[in-house]
Amino acid sequence: MPETTTITTATTPPAATATNAATAPTILVIDDDPEIRYSLSRVLSSRNYAILEASSGEQGIAIVKKNPPALVFLDVRMGGMSGIEALQHIRSANPRQMVILMTAFGTAQTAIEAMKYGAFDYIMKPFDPQKVLTLAETALKAHADIRAASNYKPTLNINNEDYKEGIVGASQPMQDVFKIIGQVTASDVTVMITGESGTGKELVARSIWKHSHRAAKPFIAVNCAAIPENLIESELFGHEKGSFTGATNQRIGKFELCDNGTIFLDEIGDMALATQTKILRVLQQGEIQRVGGTETIKVNVRILAATNKDLETMLREKTFREDLYYRLNVVRIRMPALRERPDDIPQLVDYCLQNLVRQKKARVQKVSPEAMAVLTRHRWPGNVRELENLIYRSAIIAQGDTILLKDLPEEIRGQKTEAREQKQEIQKPDIQTSPPVSDSTFTLETALDYLHENLSNTDEPLLHRLEREMIMRTLKSESGNLARASEKLGITRATLRKRMDEYGLK
Repeated sequence: MPETTTITTATTPPAATATNAATAPTILVIDDDPEIRYSLSRVLSSRNYAILEASSGEQGIAIVKKNPPALVFLDVRMGGMSGIEALQHIRSANPRQMVILMTAFGTAQTAIEAMKYGAFDYIMKPFDPQKVLTLAETALKAHADIRAASNYKPTLNINNEDYKEGIVGASQPMQDVFKIIGQVTASDVTVMITGESGTGKELVARSIWKHSHRAAKPFIAVNCAAIPENLIESELFGHEKGSFTGATNQRIGKFELCDNGTIFLDEIGDMALATQTKILRVLQQGEIQRVGGTETIKVNVRILAATNKDLETMLREKTFREDLYYRLNVVRIRMPALRERPDDIPQLVDYCLQNLVRQKKARVQKVSPEAMAVLTRHRWPGNVRELENLIYRSAIIAQGDTILLKDLPEEIRGQKTEAREQKQEIQKPDIQTSPPVSDSTFTLETALDYLHENLSNTDEPLLHRLEREMIMRTLKSESGNLARASEKLGITRATLRKRMDEYGLK
């Protein structure tokens, strides 16, 4: 039986002109109740949309197949084919078709099936004219975004040999990482990989291993933060039967299993001092002892380590051994945070989407320009890991093959990014031509004042701006003397020169 609930109509609008009908978006109303079709058509005509009507699901499907409209309003309960059936046929004929279901029965089943089969949204009867118009406008905006994404060209192809290791990025910070990886693969030098959580430190470790002469031997990754302190020695070095309660059998540790291979000690900053001592022994003498054992076992293992902690601070606090630090920190690779390389975000998005398609977890292959702009502006405190999870979530939510702005989480869409709406070119200041500063001493108070005054000036990370300003003021206070400036800043002269090059300071 057809639904008999009538629509509340707005003031009678003028009929759409022929010109408007030719240029305005077309909306198809499918309902077997003529009063619903008439009333809904009058409300939508108030915005000069071109309106088509169909009295059954079969008739509506034929119209969509012949000339797809921008938007379809589809009743759920009709005589003959149901709205849910019609929705499946319509989306099968045109996977990008925007469909809004109409129902007087707001059951969980209706809502779940509507979204399951790709409806853009659904609306309850009786209708509020303003809600109808707002929803239509939102759907038409999504339709326009999908059309805008029709020329979307992926920035990479994950089947390319260049991306087999999963490290993605063409920015200068990533190019610097690639260079160091290439330089350390030919030797057995220990490498310390630092960077925030989620930046891809393990990917770098695996890349070093794959390109080294140990590539045919084992690679074992150990997350030091995930293993309880009382078990980590047994995990790394093994134990003898009966060495502690629960040790019913002899166990071979990771170092023995990894003989002639490469071991990756992730989050080594979380390792207890007692265990650090034993790691130092492996590095110095190439030998271990199982827990509860007396036999000395020789091992030939290359050690790669990683942490997101400030090891220099831990040295001062005596929570990390200084001798182990210098043994591990022979070569250091710093993984840049994602906010430091926003130009890599489109590539990373493409990599994530193509991976999801290959794993058959999603069908989405594109991102609308508006959504990509928001992704590029986001600060990504969780770095690449956060981006991967967000893209997976958005690909599941998205209808069709395109992630739209509406598919992104509210916390991403709702950010206050007005000040960054127009991307500004970051001007690297010349210390000789920069505006004079009133006080060359850079105290906490002046730092906070500077940030407050310059918070939205550019897209450059706050830490970079603050560091550059601090260097500028210190150089000015020391009349450009690098020795005195580096001493005042607490860094080496070589580091100061490097920072000056990075920020374009003379």
